Amino acid sequence: MTDQRALLAGLLGGFVPSRFKTMSRTPEPADGFRAEKLILERIDGVRVRAFLSGPAGEWRSLPAIVYAHAHGAKYDIGARELLDGRPALRGPYAADFARRGIVALALDMPCFGDRAIEPESAVAKRHLWNGTTLFGEMLNDLGGAVELLAEQDGVDPKRIGAFGLSMGATLAFWLGALDMRIAAVAHLCCFADLGELVRQNGHDLHGIYMTVPGLLPKLRTGQIAGLAAPRPQYAAMGAKDPLTPPEAIDIALADLKLAYGDSKALRVRVESDTGHVETPRMRDDVLRFFAEIL
Repeated sequence: MTDQRALLAGLLGGFVPSRFKTMSRTPEPADGFRAEKLILERIDGVRVRAFLSGPAGEWRSLPAIVYAHAHGAKYDIGARELLDGRPALRGPYAADFARRGIVALALDMPCFGDRAIEPESAVAKRHLWNGTTLFGEMLNDLGGAVELLAEQDGVDPKRIGAFGLSMGATLAFWLGALDMRIAAVAHLCCFADLGELVRQNGHDLHGIYMTVPGLLPKLRTGQIAGLAAPRPQYAAMGAKDPLTPPEAIDIALADLKLAYGDSKALRVRVESDTGHVETPRMRDDVLRFFAEIL
């Protein structure tokens, strides 16, 4: 697994968690829980907006989640998804996590939220021409989010998980594969074998952000997610989602189950009549999963 992890990092152009300093923290309106807007500065001077949420009152040794937001061509949402939700979700996660004593941190990914300055295609091409990837920059920033949570007063650095839907799902299980500090991973609506998607001509439904040159001959989706084993993982997807057709789900799950063997650390839900959307059962599963594991 160590060799595969190094291979994966190399394909991205490297995995080096970003270093951030917090420039400002301001309270955000929240009903019954604590929420803050953070302005971070990366070591190269890039400013990044983030949102932190958690239970009201004093935090003491709480579990935490790195929350990776979705894409959906809604470049204006970004990290605000944690507090405001988005159409594919059954509502925002911040309050639900807070009610269960869980802290969450979401960062604007490049090209989203306050970072929606350049088009995604321009940023992705610049990366590719320089031998790096936009997806790698996203993962580096999420690795930096792990560090921020580990240093946050009242957070237990040994109980940090990763979660996301759609683009956020892929980011979550790749982060779990690359960063051993992630204690548990849950992801919704984006787990499918990319090679099979290419065979079915469904790969262009993904944004250019996800282009990682040379990936398919080296590692399959399920093998990547399997690098998180034996740490607990929850995967859910809809069989009527064009991003997760049944044949691609089957290949990815076979690889993932091979990595986990008979371990009960892996939990899976495939909704036969569901598309690219979170269902009530998925929401319940995610909240129960993190409450039990973290």
